Amino acid sequence: MPEDKRQLILEASVRVFARKGYHTSRVGDIAEEAGVAHGLLYHYFKSKEELLETIFRNTWTLMLDTIRGVESLDDPSRETLRKVAAIVLRAWRDTPDIVRVLVREVTRSPHLQQEIGEIEQAFAALERVIRKGQESGEFRDGVDPRFASFIFYGALEEILTGWVMGQLPDTEEDVRIAERTIVEMLCDGLLSAAPVRA
Repeated sequence: MPEDKRQLILEASVRVFARKGYHTSRVGDIAEEAGVAHGLLYHYFKSKEELLETIFRNTWTLMLDTIRGVESLDDPSRETLRKVAAIVLRAWRDTPDIVRVLVREVTRSPHLQQEIGEIEQAFAALERVIRKGQESGEFRDGVDPRFASFIFYGALEEILTGWVMGQLPDTEEDVRIAERTIVEMLCDGLLSAAPVRA
């Protein structure tokens, strides 16, 4: 099955890039990891860069679909953002090699980020959630939802980076603490003032 071989090669490339780093990995390392002939790899992917781009695009597409699914549940905005934080942060426990590759390699490849619209769509989804919270009165006005979406995702990305670099503890409980801390720090700063009681 051609699609199975393609997926096998992609999964092998994630493992190799996570273990050796993108720049020091060779196409031959990936072919060996996948258990396929060197030439067969080129039948599915033109280059090592195309492999990295495909990993990036597939991961972001999946993330975007997940964020849209959470957004469609029509929960309060704070709960929607909590669920997004949980999805992003729990990726470290579920797929650590993919997170390693994204944090270490893709952030060093700004041309990839500029080429791929999925990132922009993810920020737009977060912006919609924040704006909806403002319109419902859950979040306060006066905070720019566009900048808030970047701040929210930036905090998630920094925690993932801390885990990849071994700077932060990363047990299951630590992941829950990180999720709660981000939501409390960022969302509570967005909350509208509680009505004054007489």
